[in-house]
Order: sequence, then structure tokens, then C-alpha cells
Amino acid sequence: MKNFNRIIREIFESFPVKMPLVIFIILFCAGINTLPSVFIQKITAIIEFAPPSVTWPEISANIIKLLLILAGFYALSLAGVILQGYLGAEITQGVLLHIRKKMFDRMQNLPVKFFDSQAHGDIMSKFVNDVDSMRQLISQAAPNLLTAIITIFAVISIMLYFSIWLTCITFIGIIIMFTITKKIGWRSAGHFRRQQKNTGLLEGFAEEMMNGQKVIKVFCRENKSIQEFEKINNELFSQSEQANKRANTLGPILNNVGNILYVVTALSGGILILAGVKNFSLSGLPMSISVVLPFLNMTKQFAMTINHLSMHLNSVISGMAGAGRIFELIDSDPEEDSGRIIIDSQKANGSIEFQDIDFSYDNNIKILRDITLTAKPGQKTALVGSTGAGKTTIANLIPRFYDVQNGRILFDGVDIREIKKSSLRKNLAIVLQDTNLFSDSILENIRYGNLNASDQECINAAKLVGADDFITRLPEGYNTFLTGGGANLSHGQRQLIAISRAAAANPVIMILDEATSSIDTRTESQVQRGMDALMHGRTVFVIAHRLSTVRNSDLILVIEHGQIIERGTHSELIAKKGRYYNLYTGAFELS
Repeated sequence: MKNFNRIIREIFESFPVKMPLVIFIILFCAGINTLPSVFIQKITAIIEFAPPSVTWPEISANIIKLLLILAGFYALSLAGVILQGYLGAEITQGVLLHIRKKMFDRMQNLPVKFFDSQAHGDIMSKFVNDVDSMRQLISQAAPNLLTAIITIFAVISIMLYFSIWLTCITFIGIIIMFTITKKIGWRSAGHFRRQQKNTGLLEGFAEEMMNGQKVIKVFCRENKSIQEFEKINNELFSQSEQANKRANTLGPILNNVGNILYVVTALSGGILILAGVKNFSLSGLPMSISVVLPFLNMTKQFAMTINHLSMHLNSVISGMAGAGRIFELIDSDPEEDSGRIIIDSQKANGSIEFQDIDFSYDNNIKILRDITLTAKPGQKTALVGSTGAGKTTIANLIPRFYDVQNGRILFDGVDIREIKKSSLRKNLAIVLQDTNLFSDSILENIRYGNLNASDQECINAAKLVGADDFITRLPEGYNTFLTGGGANLSHGQRQLIAISRAAAANPVIMILDEATSSIDTRTESQVQRGMDALMHGRTVFVIAHRLSTVRNSDLILVIEHGQIIERGTHSELIAKKGRYYNLYTGAFELS
């Protein structure tokens, strides 16, 4: 109910006028749907209590009048249903638009550690499957639920008006039907929730397998992947089967209970009439066929309403489960930013200083210990060391993807925790080993680094890093449309575009995390010349396993187990004949 109440609040906030109008239409139409029983009673009473001498033409006028009034109500109901359909579609899609916007906005404001700990496929499932479940809840299940509730109360009220004795008999069936609904229907709620969760797990696994198809095939892991998929798929099947078994058996059971209730009510009414039992009702009508006949109609309507309600129970529960997962994303803690200082990019120098830095991702295992370094404008600082030594972690601390536990990182002498993150990040660019290109032209992918850059500035950035040569040889050049993250390009070409994007950003700080790892030696030397020009006057951090790329660095830091064990220029470190010397000469290889 917490999720349901929140959905209702979202709807009213988005449509404060139209939503009450839709509710009024639903109430009006539900009320009209209960009127046939009243008209049946009146028409039956005219016929039943008419004197024997009265002819059909004499009573037909009143009957036709009642039928015309009923037809008028049905015409109004039809108009209301049509209007409800139009407004309902607008409200449903409008709320989903609002919800998706909230989800995406919050996703853009979540910290990096959120995406490091969440399967991307599961996040996508929230945008697709869970939003669709909410759509069914808002557009179908909720209106039908409201209609059913109004119909039930209206029918019970009319029943009490006609005959309290027959209503008491009907209540026995009502209690049975609600008990069955509770025991069978609501037991499926847990299964539907787990079904939504397992759907997200399945999509996350499928996405991971699609991204890793080459690795799967080269290591012949197809059978293992199939087994893991079947495990998740079977769990989803089990939960879906249990949920839908209960939901699908509920309708037929309630339908048969309704039929039995209809027969019991008919027999009870006949017995009461034959026994001459005085009717006890709010209407004061005697126990007669004109009371029992409409009462049977109401009994059937009541049973059908409960049955109809049970059919939408799975949509209600799935919608609730989906809403819970959606609100879980919306309520996720956004990235904290206590910084208030805005950096003037035109005046920034880009000096970076680490002062006694200690860092841990989980506040338990230290990844970095006592890191102290100074990187000056125009200086190229290289970080080398084994995999897992902490090189990338150092790079992630500069743009404040994570904040340090101990020590300080200074940007132009200011603690970066005091600088607004957006302002800090506008002054730096990062090129990662795993490139991220978007479904757009090459030109626009380069411009992504600086949305104000002209076409020529983007082309100049590509020329600077040596990407212009292969781009101009493409059929459509810079207008070549990239799909699937640049799947129509080689890995090295994708990296050149990513480096061009960083060049277009024209930052004061550049971080290259294995940026040239997928580029051949010839292209690397070409890129290196461009990077040397690009690095002029900038603070540059280079993370590389290929030591040939860091020889000309102004400062080389050797990182092992989260600590700096050596520092100096290439010649200084070679002269020391320490760890760097062993790495460079091949006496010890990086792993």
C-alpha cells in the first residue's frame, strides 16, 4: 500500500484536475452499472402487481418509459467510458513520462559506486519491464479495482434496500469469496515480487553474456554459460509459474462459487416467498418475485465483479512490485557534493597535489596508503605498477568519483572537496581503456568533449591526435554514424576518437588510463606526437603497462600494493636499478 499510495500521489501531482474528473467518471459509470437491478424490480413489480383486468397497452407505457430512462443512463455511461479512455490514456502516458524522467534524472545524479555495484541489465529492466508493469497498473488494474470497489458497495447498498434477509444469505457467499481471494490471491504477491526481481537478474545476465560473446567462445564456455542461464531462467520460471497458477485458478474458483451463490439465493428467495415470510427491508417492499428477480441479478453482478477483480490481481501485484523497484532507484542516494567553490577555467593552472592520502572502497581494506605526490602544470606524470596496485584508483580520486578517507587532494592549492564537482570535472578530461562512444556521428562524438566546439575545432582535435587519417578514409568521413558503441570501428580507432574527444575538451588536466593500449606501435608513435602537443601547458597523468609510452614522462611513480615505492624520471629510475629497472629490462614483468 505504501507503493500504491505513492503512485496515486504521483498521479495527482501530475494531473491535479484531470485525475479527479476520471475518478468522478468511474464512480458515475459504476453507479449506472448497478441501476438495471432497480429497473428490473420496478418493471417486474408493474407486471406482478398489475390487476388482472389491466391490459398490456395500459402498462406498457410505464415499462417503455423506464426502459428509455435506463437507455439514457447507458448512453451517458458510454459517453463517460469514452471520455475516461481518452483522459486515462493521457494520464497513464503522462505519469510514465514523469516517472521515466525522474528515473533518468536520478540515474544521472547517482555516484559512480552505484553503477559499480549494480548490473546494468537490472537497471534497464527497471526502465522497461517495471515501467510497463506500472503502466498496466495505472491504465487497467487501478481503474478496474476502483470500479469493482464502487460496484460492490453500490450492489450491497441496493441489496439491503430490497431485502435484508437475502442480503444476509448473500453475505455468506461474500465472506467465502473474500476468504478465497485472500488465501489464494495474496499468496501470489511474494511470487510476483520475486518474478520482477528475477526478470531483472535475467536481463542483467543476458546483457553480460552478449557483451562477452568473444570471450565465451574463445574459452569454450558456451555450456557453462547455458547452465548459468538455465539456473536463473528456471528460478524465474518457478516464481512466474507459482504466481500465475494461483492467479489463474482464482478466477474459475470464484466463478463457480458465484454460480452456487446464485442458486442458493434463488432457492432461498423461493422458499421465503412460499413460506410467506415477511420481508425485512429498507424499501418496505414485500417478499415477492419482483424482489427476488433483481436480487438474483445483483448476486450475479456481485460475483462477476469479484471474479473480474481477481483477474486483475496479478496486474496489481506486478505493478506494485515494479513500482517498488522503480521507487528504489528514484530514492537512491544521489551523489553528494559539499563543494561550493567554482573554478574559473580560464585562470586555472591545473596543479594537483596528493597529501598523505589513504583510501578504501569499503572502509575496511585499504587500497591506497600514504600517497603523496605533486603534479605541476605542463608536467607528465606516469603511474606504473602491477594490476590492482591502485593506479586507476588514484586517477578516480582526482575527479572525485570517490572521496578520500584521510589526507587531502589539492587543485591549485584548494582542497577538491571544497570545489563543486561539476566545476572540477569541467577542468579535466579522462580517456579510459574501455571507450564509450555514442550512437551518433564521429563528429558529434568528438564534440561531446566540448558542446560549444565548432566543426573545424573538432577536426583539428582529431588531426592533433592522428585520428583524421582513418576518419577521412571512411565513406562518409566525419559524418559516419556509429552504432553499438562504435562496433563498426576497430578498438584502436575507437580509442583515437575518444582521445580526440578529450582534445576537443581542451582541459587543464588530462588523465590517460591505458589510453593507447589498443593502438599499434606505428599509430602509437603518431598519437604520442599529437599527445605531446596536446599536453603542452597541461597537467597529465598517464597510466600504462607499456613502459615505452612513459619514457618521456617528467615524473614516473611506481605503485605497488597501494604505495609509491619508487619515483623519478626514466633515467633516474634506470640508474637506481630498482623495481622500475627490472620492469623495463624485462627482469620482472607486469601482471
